[in-house]
Formats: sequence, C-alpha cells, structure tokens
Amino acid sequence: MGHEQILFCNDPHTGLKAIIAIHNTVLGPALGGTRMWMYASEQEALTDVLRLSRGMTYKAAISGLNLGGGKAVIIGDARKMKNEALMRRFGAFVDSLGGKYITAEDVGMTTKDMEYIHMETEHVVGIPQTLGGGGDPSPVTAYGVYMGMKAAAKQIYGTDQLDGKRVLVQGAGNVGGYLIDHLVEEGAKVLVNDIFEDKLKNITNKYAHVEVVPSEKVMDLDMDIYAPCALGATLNDETIPRLKCAIVAGAANNQLAVEKVHGQQLVDRGIVYAPDFLINAGGLINCYSELEGYNQERALQQAEQIFETTTAVLNEAASSGKPTFEIANQMAERRIEDIAQIHRSL
Repeated sequence: MGHEQILFCNDPHTGLKAIIAIHNTVLGPALGGTRMWMYASEQEALTDVLRLSRGMTYKAAISGLNLGGGKAVIIGDARKMKNEALMRRFGAFVDSLGGKYITAEDVGMTTKDMEYIHMETEHVVGIPQTLGGGGDPSPVTAYGVYMGMKAAAKQIYGTDQLDGKRVLVQGAGNVGGYLIDHLVEEGAKVLVNDIFEDKLKNITNKYAHVEVVPSEKVMDLDMDIYAPCALGATLNDETIPRLKCAIVAGAANNQLAVEKVHGQQLVDRGIVYAPDFLINAGGLINCYSELEGYNQERALQQAEQIFETTTAVLNEAASSGKPTFEIANQMAERRIEDIAQIHRSL
C-alpha cells in the first residue's frame, strides 16, 4: 500500500506486542489512533494496521488537515491486559519515532491510557482536558458522522431531516453512543447492535425505546440507514446482497472489505455509501485542533463542514456513475499531489 515505515514493537516484560504503521507524511506528521484488539494472529493485526493507516492519509487529506496518515495496533485483550507499564512502554516506542507519528485514542483505548502514554512522549493527543488536551474525541467523531448521514439523506430523500427514519447503529461504543444521542434527539427510529451486553445496557437504560437487534439479524432488517460503528469490512460479498437500506453511513473504518469490488456492488444495488474516511474524520479534526491549542467549538465547526464535502462527493458520484469511495479517494490524492509538488519546487 506504499507505506513509508512500519515499526514492530515487542517487550517481553510487559507483554506488549504492537505495530505502528506510517503510511504517508507528505502533508505533515502521521496522526492516527492506537487500537487494542485480540487479533487472531500477528498477520491479521498487520493487515488491519496497514489498512487503517492508509485510511488516515486519505482522511486527513480530504478534510484539509496538514497531517499524514498513521495508525497503531496493540495485540491483546483490552479488558484484561491493559496496565500502566504496558501503556508507558508503548509510549516509549512512539517517542522513538521522533514525532513522525502522533498517536491518539481508538478502539479499546481510553483517555487514561493516553495519559499514561503521555508520560513517555509528547507525541500523543486525546489526553485529558485537565492536562491541556481535548479529551475523548468521540463526540466530534459522532457529530461528523451525523453530518455525513444527513448529507446522504438529502441526496436520497431531498431533505436532510432524519425524523422517522429507521437507523441501525452497529456498535454501541463511545462514537456509536453519541451518534445515537443525535439520532434520538432528531426523532429517528433507532435500532442498535453490539457484541458487548454492558454497552447495550448503557443505551437501553438511557433510551428505553431504542430496539436491540441480535447480531445474526442485522443484515436482514428493513431499515433506511445502516450505520456500522464498530470494526471494518462489514460490507462484503455475504452482507451486501442482504442489505435492505438506502444509505450506508457509519463511523467504522474500512467498511468496504475490498474497496473496488464492494464499492461497485453498492452502486449496483442503488445504495448510497457515505465514504467512511470522510464522514468519520471528526475525531482526527478534534485531535488536530489539540495540536493548535484545543478549542472544541472550533473542532465542531470544522466537523460540520463534512456535510458540504459529503454532498460534493455524492453529487459527483451521481453524475459520473462512479462509486463514492473512488470520488473521495481522487479528491484526497489530488490534494496530496498538489502539496507534494509545492514541496518539490522549494
């Protein structure tokens, strides 16, 4: 995928096994969160971090940020293995890259973990607001997804209003939870799915009328909008033929198992896909604002622009007949090449 650098991190004392992937630094230092997950193998972890870091390059570029793309994964059960020593050892590995990679929070990680990492390196964002950081970026991520979803709704229904629309949120973590807040407030009929019962209970305790959907029934439900907000590759050969929705717009990274294949399959089925790396860029926007002196209001204003960018992508895709991911990729690549040309001429 054209990565600049991959660092394999191993520390027997703490049990740390991690991979940091730096995809592209043309626009600036590579910024991307650290994900902790119980991967089945190191190869699976490597594949994930390569795909995720590439996605961050495109996410930063299309959002107009002066950042490159990078990502990290820690192999292990976040609910059992995390401790101060492991997080700080990982922070030391991040620091060894000298600022070429800046880490942040992702799946399986918390602001407390970022605080531990910060003890070993300055190259981390998403640290608690009490330490001068932006804290949890999830609210801004969710707001950006909400904006992208509304842009897709306007494309299909002629209005961006979501009241009365059946929206399935797959993944009730931090981002999914905040997204549900927006949807409920607007009057959408929300359905939710997650593999963790405690996360589902948090949602249903808050909103008794939100319907919980078993995992085996997710792809067979009649719905208006499918919002994948957990892990990637949920749009694949098996699921796309079963989808009963008009729009896919969610927070998960790398939703298309194989971009060219499954992006086209959605076009063929007449399903509008809001590109994941475009509409879930709010978290990156939030982290970027932290580098400049954190201001949440400014971050939310920038995330609101995702509506306009998504609209532009969807309009061009509709007029050209090309998949939306392809249009979004081209927009990102064009900006990277333009800035690279400037640097070459200096």
